[in-house]
Parts: sequence; structure tokens; C-alpha cells
Amino acid sequence: MSAVVERVGASPAEIQPIRTPGGLDAWLVASDFVPLVALAFNFEGGAAQDPPGKGGASQMLARLLDEGAGPYNSDEFQERLAEHAIELGFNAGPDAIGGSMKTLSEHADKAFELLRLAVAEPRFDEDAVERVRAQTIAGLRYQMNDPGTVASRRFFAEAFPGHPYGRPISGTVETVSAVTRGDLVALHAATIGRGRLKITAVGATNADALAADLDRTFGALPEIAPAAPVPDVSITGLGSRIIADLDVPQSVIRFGVRGVSWRDPDFIPAYVLNHILGGGAFTSRLFQEVRERRGLAYSVGTSLVSYRHTAMTWGYTATKNERVGECLEVIASEMSRLSHEGPSDEELGKAKDYLTGSYALGFDTSTKIAHQLAQIAFEDLGIDYIRRRNEMIAAVTQDDVRRAAARTLNDAQMLVVIAGRPTGLAAA
Repeated sequence: MSAVVERVGASPAEIQPIRTPGGLDAWLVASDFVPLVALAFNFEGGAAQDPPGKGGASQMLARLLDEGAGPYNSDEFQERLAEHAIELGFNAGPDAIGGSMKTLSEHADKAFELLRLAVAEPRFDEDAVERVRAQTIAGLRYQMNDPGTVASRRFFAEAFPGHPYGRPISGTVETVSAVTRGDLVALHAATIGRGRLKITAVGATNADALAADLDRTFGALPEIAPAAPVPDVSITGLGSRIIADLDVPQSVIRFGVRGVSWRDPDFIPAYVLNHILGGGAFTSRLFQEVRERRGLAYSVGTSLVSYRHTAMTWGYTATKNERVGECLEVIASEMSRLSHEGPSDEELGKAKDYLTGSYALGFDTSTKIAHQLAQIAFEDLGIDYIRRRNEMIAAVTQDDVRRAAARTLNDAQMLVVIAGRPTGLAAA
């Protein structure tokens, strides 16, 4: 089976499913348009698998994978990347540890070898561990007085109390301080394995060459047990309003309602609905009502959050302390109107046109294509999702959007977290 991805500035390219001789699965978009190879991959796991009391361990692990590996210490490893202009990076999310690589084709052998060392033989040298720990803690301390970070962290803690999703991915000063080198070694052994891996590649290579590169890079990784089960969870605290006291002239607001996951049949209608509500930048209802008509905020918007075990629609804005109440009333009013009346036919048509017409902009570089495909593969949406996606959006009806609104907007019963000192407004 194969699929087609539309590329800006190039001909459509086929997505080839590959099974390597060593048994690894990958997707490839082969293109000689530019002489480089971009790789993106995910290992199932992530911050939801952090050991108890060791929040931030997965993020530390991700940051340390290229801080020395195999025979090279951190400086030597980074020098070899720079010498050949190889870009290599790792990150931790709630459900995965991900990575990416970009290299000129002429340096592909060196790039894949350095990637192999990073994933299979990270050193976790004590000096590197302590440097990353110090950098992480310094960032956490700085964020303690950042209203956006304070609001977001408190929001997730209130939305998912006692659940891994309620903990910050980067941990806290206390939990990061508690992570040991042994914890990182154990977490690496429990997470970086063949069975947890999704790989996508784009660029100047072919199926046979990529298969050989992937077997050399990932083929010797062990078969490990599945990730520890994480319970499904729904957003809690709907209808609550929480104030995190900060002495700042402008309050930062985070708000959320229920959502639907990427793999839910109603995700596409919810995606269109979100564009109309707050995801459509300058055209959304919230932007028009909150910013343009009332001047309550410079920026306001919403987005869909889809994790492995929960989903929600959440939003953001910031306004003067004395106007927080008015701002929240406008947001609730627009949610309620959409929940009861649905969008106009004109709104629905424009949203569908924009979402289908702009989709190709996410595929204008090899790196963007690789990352988009890696997310699609990780979510098990199917190799033909890119082709089906616009067809599904075009097929969304008023009934579909109203059904999605009934499932998510909940008559504007939001969980609201405010970081600041709003006047005339109390926690509820």
C-alpha cells in the first residue's frame, strides 16, 4: 500500500511503506529535490512513564542522548555533528520520546552512525548529567514567576489531578534534583527499544538504502516490554475558576473543556469547530469578539489537545486584571452560542476552505514532511491519512459540527485558571 503527499513546489511524492531485512517498519518519501535526508521517529513512552517522584526524568533522558555517546564525550560528539553539519535532536512529550535527524546525503553514513550511538550507547557521563540537571533547574526557577507557565502548570494539575498528565513534563526543582544517573540508565533500557519505535524518512535516498541504514542504526536495539499502562482520564473541574496569585498588571488565562482524540470519528468535525471558535487566528469568533470588537486582549485562541489517554479543547488569553471577568464572559458567551446554535453556513464553508487549502503549507520542507508523517504513524492514523484528511474535512456538515459541539463545549462549563490578581473576581 502507498499514499500520496502533496508537496509545495514539487510534484506529488509517494509514501512508501518499508519493512527492513531486520524487521523494522518505516515510511519513506523519496525525493532528489534537495540532496539531504530528514528522519523523524518516536519511541512510545514519554513523561507519563517517569518514575514516581522523578518527574522530568524523560526530558532529562532526551536531552542527554546526544550529550556523549559511544567513544565520544559530549564535546567530541557535538564536534562531530558540527563538522558535517548534521542536525540531531531529541525531545520528550507526555506519551513519547522523539527524535529527528537532518543531514546532507554525502554525510548520511556518518549521521546514521552518530544517531546509532546516541540511541544505543548514550554515556550519561556524570558531568553531562549534572550540567543538564542544572540547566533544567535554572529554567524551572525562572518559570516560577512567569505567569504563562504558572497558569499552564496549574491548569494541568487541576485538570488531571493524581494522573501523569497532571505533572509537568519538565518536572519540578524537587523531582529533577532527585533523578539519578541510575534512573536515567534504567529509563533508557525500559523505553528505547525496537517494539516502541515509529520511523519516517524524507529525502534523497531509496527503499533499499534506507532499510540498510535503519537496520544499522536501530536494528540492535532490544525488544522490550510494552510501556506501563496509563489509565484513561477526562478533564476535571469543569465549571471551576482557580486563581494563582501573582503580582502582575495583566492576568494570564488558561481555559479548557472536553475534547475528542485524534483517533475519534468526531475529531475532524471537532477540528473544524475549533477553527471557528478560536483556532482560526484572525477569523475565529474569539479573536473577533475578544480582540477586535472589545480590545480585551492582544491574543486569544484555542487548540485541540490529543494525548494517548485523554483529549480536551483548551485556550489561552491575557488581559488587564480589571477586565478578566468581562473577558471570560465573552469567551463563555461565544462557546454557548456555538453549542446551542452552531456556526453559520458561511462560517462553516470558510473554515473548511481554509483548512483544506492551507494543509499543504505544512509539507513545504523535508523536515516538516518527516515530522508530520511521524505524528500520523505514531497515532496509527494510516498511511493514507494525508489524502483522506482533506476529503474528511470537505465532507463535514452542520450536523457533524453540532454533534462535536455537544460533546465538547458543554454549554461553556470550563475549567479556568488565572495567573495574576484579577479585580472583582473570586475563585469558584
